[in-house]
Amino acid sequence: MSLAFPSAVQNYEALSSLMGLMREAAASGQWDRLVALEMKCQERVQIMRQADARSTLEESERTHKKALILKILADDASIRQNTQPWMEKLQWALRNTRQEKKVRQAYTPSR
Repeated sequence: MSLAFPSAVQNYEALSSLMGLMREAAASGQWDRLVALEMKCQERVQIMRQADARSTLEESERTHKKALILKILADDASIRQNTQPWMEKLQWALRNTRQEKKVRQAYTPSR
C-alpha cells in the first residue's frame, strides 16, 4: 500500500486556506487562534518543502499555484496590517513595565 501525498497545488490550496483563516483571526483580534493557525502554517510549509522538490506541474497547475501564492501574499499583508497596531501596543506596554521596574528599583530603599 503506497501513501498518497498531496500534490503541490493541493498543498498551496491548504496553505492558502490556513492563511485566510489567519487573516480572519487577525482582523477580529483573536490572537490565540492566530498563533495556533500560524503553527499549522509552519507545519504545512515543512510538508510543502518536501513535496515541491519532487513535483512537476502542468501549465494550468503553475497558473493556479501562482494565483494561490498571490492570495497567500495578500493575506499575509492583511495579517501584518492587523497585527502591527497590536504589536506596537504590546511593545509600549513592555517598555513601560521595564521603565516602571527600573524606577521602583531606583527609589525603593534596599533592605
